[in-house]
Amino acid sequence: MLRAVRTRLKLPSLRCLSSEGVPHTSAPSHQNTSDLPPDADVVVVGGGSIGNSTLYHLGKMGVRAVLLEKDQLTAGTTWHSAGLVWSLRPSDIDTQVIGHTLDLVKEGGEIEKLTGMDCGFNNNGGLFIANNKERLDEYKRLQTLGKYFGIETHVLGPDETKKLYPLMNVDDVYGTLYSPADGCLDPSTYVSALSKAATMVGGRIYTDTSVEGITTEESRGRRRVTGVQTNRGYIRTSKVVNCTGAWAPYLSRMVGVDCPLVPFRHAYVVTENIPGVENMPNVRDHDLSVYLRLQGNGLSIGGYEPHPDMLPQGVAKDFAFGLYELDWDTFAFNVEHCALRVPAINETGIKSTVCGPESFTPDHKPLLGETLDCRGFYQGCGFNSSGIMLAGGSGRELANMVVTGQTSIDMFSYDVNRYHPDCTKDDAWILERSHEAYAKNYAMIFIHDENLAKRDMRTDALHEKLLSKGCVFQQRQGFERPGWFAAGSTDLPIKMPYDWYGAYGNTKHEKYSYRDYLEEDYTFGYPRQFDQIGRESDACRERAALFNMSYFGKFYLTGPDAQAAVDYLCCSNVRKGPGGTVYTNMLNKNGGSETDLTVSHIEPCPLTGYDRFYIAAGGGSSYRDMCHILNVIDEKGFNCTLTDHSADYGMLSLQGPRSRDILEKICDADFSNEAFPFSTHKLVNVAGHEVRAMRLTFVGELGWELHVPTPSLEAVYDAVMAAGEEFGIADAGYRAIDALSSEKGYKHWHEDVRPDTTPLEAGMAWLVNPKLKTDTDFLGRDALLAQKKNGIKQRLVCFKVKSPVPMVTLEAIYRNDQVCGYIRRTAYGYSVGCNVAWGYVENPAGVTLDWLRAGTYKVECMGEVYDAEMTLSAPFDARNLRVKGDYSGANPAI
Repeated sequence: MLRAVRTRLKLPSLRCLSSEGVPHTSAPSHQNTSDLPPDADVVVVGGGSIGNSTLYHLGKMGVRAVLLEKDQLTAGTTWHSAGLVWSLRPSDIDTQVIGHTLDLVKEGGEIEKLTGMDCGFNNNGGLFIANNKERLDEYKRLQTLGKYFGIETHVLGPDETKKLYPLMNVDDVYGTLYSPADGCLDPSTYVSALSKAATMVGGRIYTDTSVEGITTEESRGRRRVTGVQTNRGYIRTSKVVNCTGAWAPYLSRMVGVDCPLVPFRHAYVVTENIPGVENMPNVRDHDLSVYLRLQGNGLSIGGYEPHPDMLPQGVAKDFAFGLYELDWDTFAFNVEHCALRVPAINETGIKSTVCGPESFTPDHKPLLGETLDCRGFYQGCGFNSSGIMLAGGSGRELANMVVTGQTSIDMFSYDVNRYHPDCTKDDAWILERSHEAYAKNYAMIFIHDENLAKRDMRTDALHEKLLSKGCVFQQRQGFERPGWFAAGSTDLPIKMPYDWYGAYGNTKHEKYSYRDYLEEDYTFGYPRQFDQIGRESDACRERAALFNMSYFGKFYLTGPDAQAAVDYLCCSNVRKGPGGTVYTNMLNKNGGSETDLTVSHIEPCPLTGYDRFYIAAGGGSSYRDMCHILNVIDEKGFNCTLTDHSADYGMLSLQGPRSRDILEKICDADFSNEAFPFSTHKLVNVAGHEVRAMRLTFVGELGWELHVPTPSLEAVYDAVMAAGEEFGIADAGYRAIDALSSEKGYKHWHEDVRPDTTPLEAGMAWLVNPKLKTDTDFLGRDALLAQKKNGIKQRLVCFKVKSPVPMVTLEAIYRNDQVCGYIRRTAYGYSVGCNVAWGYVENPAGVTLDWLRAGTYKVECMGEVYDAEMTLSAPFDARNLRVKGDYSGANPAI
């Protein structure tokens, strides 16, 4: 087959390739030929698109920054990039990041206005190919999001697609999405203009300058950057930004930090001229896993094959403006699929082949931000072959991180601290997950999809027991948490060793029950387990449910300044005294939410007698939460210590009308309202084991969290389940929590509340108002006071939508037929009988209660528009009766 492909394509003889095969030239250098400065505010390392964008945005902020490049600008991976720019992505954050890139590079854009230079952007449009209805539904979802961001798109049928792209084979095409704003960037022209802009705003660029070491010092228990040693001299600096792409691990090792990326050999080929291809849009065929980029009068063709050539040992340090010989056994997959879409390729010769290194990460998202292990060392790498189109927005946000310590949009999905150290220190996890992310790059995005690579690396004592009950697990920060229970199934959802999707000589698992359960969620309709998740939800509302939430992060904060630290970190009043537990957010300087968690004032430290606080944080972001707390403590100089005890404790949440009855059977404590009020905690004995019980709920029911020493977790679980049997207790997972919390109006961090939204905008004024009335200072206070004075421009509201299909997030919100926002979080509310969706509605003139109530609302889901009932209160139990243990009302939804 390969010989036939090579013959048909008239391939040139293979040889060791240099840069001559690439259709771009290296960027002219706007370098500084003078000696290195003795010091700088910031040193950016790496002269590609990311490094130059960061330098430019730092200069705009008035920062004295220099850029060091060991060779010439673009020498790493930028120079051979295909340069595709797709304006619309299945992520609001990616879409905004790319949007800023387009603002920089478009004709008459920011860079051209400043420099007078063309950025090399060819705005020839983009075409997404759908070979089936579900793929087209996914594109319609993108189109819906695009309406909020002002991105023009058109859904086309096969005939319309053929008119737009006459060379395309549309026999198997179901439909397409055409985006006129898309295009491609010439990397060298782009970086040349960007570097010129950077120098015009004060940046200094030094090529042929290699970094030989980074000096650090220990201060307040943290290592900190103090300078950079180069082949041309030493620069004193407190901040280094690592924009070296596939070479980023080398620089990271200089300061002893992890850099979880894997270089791959990534390739495309450039065809000879194809008559009729001129001015055609770029094409992405996700089902065939290939792309076709306009390249003059020919095409650059490539894709994401299931068996890529990985470089787990890294790329040679001195590799620059070089290429690898193309492996046709690997690349034939892309050639065959591209020829299926544009048959003219079969009769066209190959002008050049391009196979260079690209870095890929375990979740196909970049690595941005300051590392915990070395203050002042920032990552700006791991762009998964998307560095050109992400460079503009990513450089802006990196500059924001360096200068202000925060970002202008929610960059959690890019945050280098989103991974747990147990993952980043596990080479097998990085390799397997990076391969899977590459292989599934063009797969459809389903919100409940899970990885198959490197599972069961972090489990708790209940893992096997819950698996035996049919638990379908989800993985967060490498930790297995219950998703839902396939109750009564004899086919247990056991996770198997990674089969690499059959690549590299591995045999793909033919029978794989866990994969089969996941595939039931590969739909934009209601999945088969919809009713089972409803039964778990009903058990919680009607009887009792036990949730294993042991993946949560658990921390002790203690020391002479512990109280002062939590006062400053938390936006809520945490001065409740020993025995008090407070749900709160921690904010940034702009009042945005950096984390939500609970803080409990517990017994004094037995060794020192100092105040001690127990902090429980959601497991999906707990490591990042810890980084935020430690950084604030460091910056404020608080004399206290935060220690991680996540592995020392499990966490069970017992919720529902019969939860009190169950606990009173097995505990030695009084659980009445008077003896155990809401938002308090105490040490109790459960079946002979000491447990910290907290009266809290995240589902809107009477309930308690049980924080259990890890050796006692299984025994306590067994005792609770045995005591609850007569009351109809059930195991339940996070899919039920999603449904229960959504209809109750409890917020999820990173969905409902984020670093770019404030509690006032999220309808959580109750969280901050009591503290704002005091003189107690806290991080974000000034921003909230200003916002209260000036009013808010956006507000999180709830929509009840009775649609035949579920909401899946990113749906456009209409107020009086005008787009005013998009959906952030959705779940079906089993207790209220409809989809419950939460999203921010915006009004530049200000959002008031009267303005909200005066509108008529609709929500667009995959091209269909549905009436939506807007509510400012929770759809379920808005008066919080059930949380108080009051189940006397006839209608539980009142």
